[in-house]
Amino acid sequence: MPDDSAFAVAAMATSLPAAAAAPASARAGGPSRGAACGGAPGPAPLYAALDLGTNNCRLLIGAPGPGGGFRVLDSFSRIVRLGEGLARTGRLSEAAMDRALAALRTCADKLARRPVRMLQAVATEACRRAVNGPAFLARVEAETGLRLRIISAREEAELAMESCAPLLEPGDRRALLFDIGGGSTEIAWIRVRPVPAARDHRGRPEHPAGGIPELIGYLSLPLGVVTLAERTGLSCFSERGFLAVVEEVAGHLAAFDRVHCIGQEIRAGGVRLMGTSGTVTTLAGVALALPRYRRPLVDGQTLDCAAADAALGDLFALGREGLAAHPCVGPERAEFVLPGCAVYAAIRQVWPTPRLTVADRGLREGMLMRMIRADRAAGRSARWRSPISPVPGNAEAPRAAERSGEGRTAALATPESVA
Repeated sequence: MPDDSAFAVAAMATSLPAAAAAPASARAGGPSRGAACGGAPGPAPLYAALDLGTNNCRLLIGAPGPGGGFRVLDSFSRIVRLGEGLARTGRLSEAAMDRALAALRTCADKLARRPVRMLQAVATEACRRAVNGPAFLARVEAETGLRLRIISAREEAELAMESCAPLLEPGDRRALLFDIGGGSTEIAWIRVRPVPAARDHRGRPEHPAGGIPELIGYLSLPLGVVTLAERTGLSCFSERGFLAVVEEVAGHLAAFDRVHCIGQEIRAGGVRLMGTSGTVTTLAGVALALPRYRRPLVDGQTLDCAAADAALGDLFALGREGLAAHPCVGPERAEFVLPGCAVYAAIRQVWPTPRLTVADRGLREGMLMRMIRADRAAGRSARWRSPISPVPGNAEAPRAAERSGEGRTAALATPESVA
């Protein structure tokens, strides 16, 4: 990312549906926790991030908070399986595109209810790989007004790093971040610069106390939970099939390790292993013996890796029916959990560490944090008067925000997610 460079938000902004320009008086009400609180002068500007992945479609709408964080006002997440059959055909299927379009229409409806100042909308591995990916995104824009941008594997790793940076702690020299997605697995090797935290115009810290992250190496493997589940079928539910995936993934990771000497750095100390994905959050939920998954109890939790490994063994022993019935898994994800666990096991095999930091956050949070930080940097002297260009097609939103007081920063909470 280069860690703190101002993100070119205006240049990379995407268009909102025309309805998103509706003034505040015409909007439907949102979650009550989105209101300004603590005697703040008025609502803060709103930002939205949309992530269309191989397996999920996710939307997050938030307002700025202290320290470069944000408060969630609305969110959406739906399993769409956009990459279903992609590894076999090289194309997005009609059924998969229809499922994704239905979810994106819901996102467009949510965006139309709020005067969003800026939207970032991205597509990842499925649209990167599919020969009809660009044509599908053109159809999305024509039918929903949402303009999605296909991002590179590097930017995907950078956004994951951005969202997880607040979990770094003093004493971290390096961080190894993995994101086991639907169509790919991203590995980010990160240097942590131990510098004093920069402060905004109100004297609030803008960077995590643990330092500022810099991406110094990344690896993108075309091996995600959807692609592996389709390729291996039920074999991942057997010990032999599971170990075959572990060894395949470990071979790729070992080559990356030889380039960056990650194992040597781990032995020297000061390396934090961080995971963000449904796989690792499921492992955390099982390790913590949660009766049902609860994000506030999982996000930012640091587990002994032995406990996470034991949770993996528990999940493997359940079999497909047991996974479908488990409250932290469910029938929609049952076939994807063990392929993801095999990738995690390969990471543990190549890079054994005593602890694992679990992050229930990802690209959406990274995009929101970038937009908010860039907007603050552009508007420090103007105090939000007009720090960036309005979203194309949403010119009324900044004027409505000015009238309603949304042009000022409220004292809000740090990142949270309700997906």
